[in-house]
Amino acid sequence: MVDLCIINFILKSFSGEKMLYESILYENLANNRVQCNICNHNCIIDNDSYGLCGTRLNNEGTLYSITYGQVSSLNTDPVEKKPFYHFHPNSLAYSVGGFGCNMSCLACQNYTISQIQSKNMASNNILPETIVENALKSKSLSIAYTYNEPTMFLEYVLDTAKFASKNKLQNLYISNGYMTNVALDYLLKYIDGFNIDLKFSSNKLYQEYSDASLDEILDNLIKIYESKAHLEITNLLINNLNDSESMIRDFINLIKDNLGPDVPIHFSRAFPYYKMDNISPTNPESLINAYNIAKDMGLQNVYLGNMQFNQNSYCPDCGEILIKRTGYFTSDLGKIVNSECSNCGCKLNFRI
Repeated sequence: MVDLCIINFILKSFSGEKMLYESILYENLANNRVQCNICNHNCIIDNDSYGLCGTRLNNEGTLYSITYGQVSSLNTDPVEKKPFYHFHPNSLAYSVGGFGCNMSCLACQNYTISQIQSKNMASNNILPETIVENALKSKSLSIAYTYNEPTMFLEYVLDTAKFASKNKLQNLYISNGYMTNVALDYLLKYIDGFNIDLKFSSNKLYQEYSDASLDEILDNLIKIYESKAHLEITNLLINNLNDSESMIRDFINLIKDNLGPDVPIHFSRAFPYYKMDNISPTNPESLINAYNIAKDMGLQNVYLGNMQFNQNSYCPDCGEILIKRTGYFTSDLGKIVNSECSNCGCKLNFRI
C-alpha cells in the first residue's frame, strides 16, 4: 500500500510516452546491430529489436533503456523485509520496483512485474530526485531497489543512488546477481548493501529453471564480498528440487569455499506461483533441516523466511542474543558495539 505522503510526491513525476534513455553499456556491431553488456546474456540485438529481457531497444545502432523511471511499485518497508537482518536493523527502506527481468525462473515470486514485457506497460516515469524526496519524507534510512530485477533499469538506479548518497541515504540492491562484471563495478560505487538471490549451487539447475549460469553469479558474489559493500544471500527452497540434504550441503560448501561463514543466509519458503503453480508450499521441515545443516557446517548467521521460526540474531562465539525479532518487529538490544559483541568482543558481520 502506498503511503499518503508518497502520493504528494508522485504528482511531481514526468508522464506521457515512454522515455528512451541511452544505455551505458553496449557495443556497436555491423549492420546496425549492437551487443548489450548490462547482464551476462550479452544479447546481440538486431535493429528495431529488443534484448531477451524486453527492456533494451536497438534503434538504428543506439541501444536504449525503455524502462528508465518506469516504476511498478513504491512502498516503505522494514529493512528486514528485503530481507536484510544485519544492515541497520529496525530501520526503514523506501522500496522501488520496476518491470522486467533477465531470468525466466519457473517459480518466480514476482512474475506479474518481472515476467512482463515492459514495452506494453503503461506507467508514470518518476524522477530520481522524487524517489529521494519520498524516501526522506518517509523517514527511511535507505532506498531499496527491489521487487523485479533492478539491473533492468541500471541507469535509473545509478542516477537515483548518486542523488541518494548526496542526501545521506543508504542504497540497497536486491538482485539475482546476473549483471556483468562491468555493471557491478558501476554499482559498487554507490550501493551499500546487496541481497543476492542465489537460487542453486548447480549450473544445470540454473540453466533449466532460470535460463542463467551459476559461474558468473558466483564471480559477482566474490567481488561483492571482497568489496566494502554489505552482502546477504537468499535461497528459495522448492520441494524436490533443491531441498535435499546433498543440495543443501553443496550450497553451504559453495558459500564457505568462496565467501565466508559470516555471510547472512536466508533460506526462504516457496509457494506455488507462475509456471510452477502445481507445487506444494515448501515443507517447513525442509527449511528447518537446511537451518540445522548450515549451523552444523559452520555458517554463523542463518535465518528462515516465509515461515514461523526463531529469527533472533546471536553472537556466533558466546551465544548472546544480539537482536530480537518477532515478525518484522525488531528490538536492538544494544549488544553490538563497533561491530563487535559487547559480551565477548567477537567481530560481527553487522552494519549498525
